[in-house]
Amino acid sequence: MRFHADDPSRLLVAVFGRIQAERMAGMPMLNPALRVAAVDFARQETPHAEWLGVLLTPWSMGLLLLPAAADWPVPAPHERAFRAYPAGSFAFLGNREDGLGDYLVCPLFHEMSQFADQETALMTARASLLALRMAPLRPGADAAAPARPLRRKFLTLGG
Repeated sequence: MRFHADDPSRLLVAVFGRIQAERMAGMPMLNPALRVAAVDFARQETPHAEWLGVLLTPWSMGLLLLPAAADWPVPAPHERAFRAYPAGSFAFLGNREDGLGDYLVCPLFHEMSQFADQETALMTARASLLALRMAPLRPGADAAAPARPLRRKFLTLGG
């Protein structure tokens, strides 16, 4: 199994740029306003040493996980693997690509025609990563107001 000790962003752009030029050439679902980009890949250590970021292509956008160490559990192609983040648990699908090796993908957008330009797509990718790392508010919770202790508990504090 191939793992990536260093940031895989440049490799991702090269591999998926080649896919665009060879396998995807002339496909009608390509958005000509977009180009391949590896967005904000960062190494994370839980639950496994892996790289997390967003892969932006003219045909799709998705969260990607790539192994950062040799002990990364290798999923079978199209096998689901779940990862927990503050925003919730997300299903990723196993995949493999020549020149890159094994990776997991969680699709964000399949239809890229809705993006007018590269900058809008990049901002969406970054916002997706930010949202992934944020815990959702409980329904009815006011983020600015601290929770009030129960009266009984309040009276027994310090006593």
